[in-house]
Amino acid sequence: MKFLDQARVYIRSGDGGAGSVSFHREKFIEFGGPDGGDGGRGGDVWVEAVNGLNTLIDYRFQQHCKAETGGHGMGRNRTGAKGGEAVLKVPVGTQIFEEDNETLIVDMTKEGQRYRLAAGGNGGFGNAHFKTSTNQAPRHANPGLEGVEKWIWLRLKLIADAGLVGLPNAGKSTFLAAVTRARPKIANYPFTTLHPNLGVASVDGSEFVLADIPGLIEGAHEGVGIGDRFLGHVERNRVLLHLVSGQEEDVAKAYRTVVNELDAYGHGLTDKPEILALSQIDTLDEDERREKLEALAAASGKTPMMLSAATGEGMQAALRALRTIILESKGSEPSDGSDDFQDDADWAADADRR
Repeated sequence: MKFLDQARVYIRSGDGGAGSVSFHREKFIEFGGPDGGDGGRGGDVWVEAVNGLNTLIDYRFQQHCKAETGGHGMGRNRTGAKGGEAVLKVPVGTQIFEEDNETLIVDMTKEGQRYRLAAGGNGGFGNAHFKTSTNQAPRHANPGLEGVEKWIWLRLKLIADAGLVGLPNAGKSTFLAAVTRARPKIANYPFTTLHPNLGVASVDGSEFVLADIPGLIEGAHEGVGIGDRFLGHVERNRVLLHLVSGQEEDVAKAYRTVVNELDAYGHGLTDKPEILALSQIDTLDEDERREKLEALAAASGKTPMMLSAATGEGMQAALRALRTIILESKGSEPSDGSDDFQDDADWAADADRR
């Protein structure tokens, strides 16, 4: 299924039904009087967050959503039926914006959450409603009120616990494939990843969701490369895992490039907890590891981790570090996990068997 994280949709709630002009006609009853019923209310347009969706691709082909018109009133004081509602079903994490694509209407963050985007028009009054002592045979009724119509924007921001950031070919997709059952495309050229990927990682009996987004390059906030349009998918993350490839000639520059792009994007990404790791260390000898680790530490002011998805080195340590921050941000303390401990060598063996 193709990934789509933004869509423009036209919505229209139903018009109210018209009131009825009717007079009671029955044998042996003279001067029966007006008995026109009211029109039914038009249908509403709702948005609902549902499970099992992770893309807005449905709205690439269905860009109009209209609710039903209310039924017209009828004689014998019969009220018209209410128009059927229309429901936009969207993935959890979808934001709804006005047509200007800036004014937020609602943020759908929980499964089952519903919000009324447009209310249906009220039904018109039938002539029975206008009967008075001085006007006992009114011959007019109200038309129903028109529904609301407008264009809205749907913008999906995936909900994940941890996000992977870095330059292209930093090993983000490889890391995701190694620790989850996700199978993103992996190749040795820039921008292999063209859309975000999600996977569920497990460590010490705990599970959390990882998001891998396309790589950033210098000038991404100005639209260079794929740009920063996918950074919205890590806005909700509790922690970021910043991967810097050991194959970079200047690891310090690679680190600063990504940090500068995160800072230019804003939305608090640089304020999130960050774990820094030197990846693809299986391609380096001991001297190169030490040299690049020291350069990366000097540029970041942090102690970077070392990991290799190919050999499994450092992978469990990285997952545990992510897990600890995620649980702390949720207000929970991580369990001991000693009974479920699995060292890197055993993890690598399991990875080979997969």
